[in-house]
Amino acid sequence: MSVVLADCSDSELSALAIGGRQAAYTALLERYREPVFRVVRATIGDSDAAVDVTQETFVSAFAALKTYDSERPFKTWIARIAINKCRDWARKRAVRRLFSFAMPMELAETIADDTVGVDQQVFDRAELVRVQAAIARLPQAIREPLILRTIEGMTQADAAQVLGISEKAVETRLYRARAKLNELLRD
Repeated sequence: MSVVLADCSDSELSALAIGGRQAAYTALLERYREPVFRVVRATIGDSDAAVDVTQETFVSAFAALKTYDSERPFKTWIARIAINKCRDWARKRAVRRLFSFAMPMELAETIADDTVGVDQQVFDRAELVRVQAAIARLPQAIREPLILRTIEGMTQADAAQVLGISEKAVETRLYRARAKLNELLRD
């Protein structure tokens, strides 16, 4: 008995593809090529590059097909892969752009030295010690949200979860910590 691939669900197609049916890969590709291309093109804004990123998306998706949870929509799963590929493309593009501005080594002699002077480094180190001491003097209740948000870079929601308090409480304590820190640093 022959299976009509066009009538199969995404989970059935993925199972057939994992089982070695090449035609199932083709059916998934035909079903999602245009939606993935639209997502990629809208994200990166370059139609030519979107073709390549779309191809990379399908190569990665098919390589990871065993990780696809058939209980979830295939469209969402492959869209997440497409978005990640767009982010990779943007990072690579930024690196290429950076290197395009690089100067030849022969010109290195004529470039000014913009490193920070020793006196500035000493001042910066002393200022850092002063700020760390002021942070250490803050009450724990307001010091912890300050450290989690400002130094660790956590979101307000993550900091709230770590501390076991509401997001509003994190916001309030962060405000108080900054005000107290400014007061301590002024003295």
